[in-house]
Amino acid sequence: MKEIKKKAESVLLNDIKQIIEQAKLRIAVTVNAELTLLYWNVGKRIKEEVLNNERAGYGEEIVKNLAGQLTEQYGKGWSEKQLRHCLHSVEIFPDEQIVYTLCRQLSWSHIRILMYIEDSLKRDFYIEICKLEHWSVRLLHDRINSMLYERTAISKKPDETIKNELQQLKNGQKLSPDLVFRDPYFLDFLGLKDTYSEKDLETAIIAELQRFIIEMGNDFAFLARQKRITIDNRDYKMDLLFYHRRLKCLVAIDLKLGEFEAGYKGQMELYLNYLQKYETVEGENSPIGLILCSGKNNEHVELLQLDKSNIKVADYLTALPPKEILLDKLHKAIEIAKNRTEKGEFKIG
Repeated sequence: MKEIKKKAESVLLNDIKQIIEQAKLRIAVTVNAELTLLYWNVGKRIKEEVLNNERAGYGEEIVKNLAGQLTEQYGKGWSEKQLRHCLHSVEIFPDEQIVYTLCRQLSWSHIRILMYIEDSLKRDFYIEICKLEHWSVRLLHDRINSMLYERTAISKKPDETIKNELQQLKNGQKLSPDLVFRDPYFLDFLGLKDTYSEKDLETAIIAELQRFIIEMGNDFAFLARQKRITIDNRDYKMDLLFYHRRLKCLVAIDLKLGEFEAGYKGQMELYLNYLQKYETVEGENSPIGLILCSGKNNEHVELLQLDKSNIKVADYLTALPPKEILLDKLHKAIEIAKNRTEKGEFKIG
C-alpha cells in the first residue's frame, strides 16, 4: 500500500513540475515578445519624430537627450546605444507583423545580432536556420563568425533560388540539401597534427562526435562507424553513417586524406545504391553521400556532374587560415559559381 501511495505521489509531483516548467516557458516567451515589441515601438516613435523635423542634426540631438532622460527615470537599459538599436530594428524590419512573428521565436538578443547583417539574403538565411535549429545567442554568434552562410551550398545559387528555398523553409518547414551541406567543413577542433591517417581522422571525429555534429548541423544523428556491407561476397566498409531527421534520409560519409579522385564517385555510388536497396525504409528519401577530402578539385566535380547526383564533395580544414583569407576565398567561390550559372555553363545543385 505504501509503495502504491509513494508511486502516486511521484507521478503527481512530476505532473506538477511539468505544468510549472511549461508555464515558465510560456511566460518567458511572452516577456521576450513584449520586450522586443517595446524596443521596436520606441524605435518607430523616435523615427517618426526625426522624420517630422527637418533641422540638421536633430536626430543625434533627440537620441542623446532621450537617452539621458530615460536612463534617469528607468535605469541604464535606455542608453544612447540602446536607442540606436531600437531605431535600427525599425529600419531593418519596418513591418510590425514581421517583428511580432519573429519575436515569438527569437529573443531580442538574437534579433539585435541579426539586424546588423547587411546582406538581406544572408540575414534571412540565419533567421530561418536559427529558428529551425533553436540556436542560442552564443551559437548564432559563432555560426556567423564561422561564415556558415558562405560555406553552405545555397550561397552559390542565384539570388532568386535562395529566396525561394528560404521561403519554402519558412512556410512549410521544407529543408533542401543545399541548406544543409557545406564546403569547407571546419574540423580544427579535432586537434590533429600535420601527419595523420584516415583512421586517425575517423577516430578523432568519433571522440569529438558532439562537436562534429554541431559543425555538420543539429539534425544529423550518428548511426554507425565502419559499417560493413557485403556485395557479391566482398566486404566493404562505410567510414561513417548518419541519418538526417528533416531531410529524412541516410547520409554516408567517406573520409579521404588527399585530393578528390574520380574513382571516389563509383565507390560512393555503390554505397548509396546498397543503402537504397537494403537500408532505406518506406517514407524515407534517397540516401545522400558526402565525400570529405583535403582538396576538392572543382573541375573533376564539374566534369563528373556530381551536382546532378546525390553525391556531395567538400573540403575539410583541420587548421584554419586567417579569417580574412578564408572569407576572400569563399566570396570568390560564390562569385565564380553564380557567374557560371548565369552564363549557363553548368547547373549547380
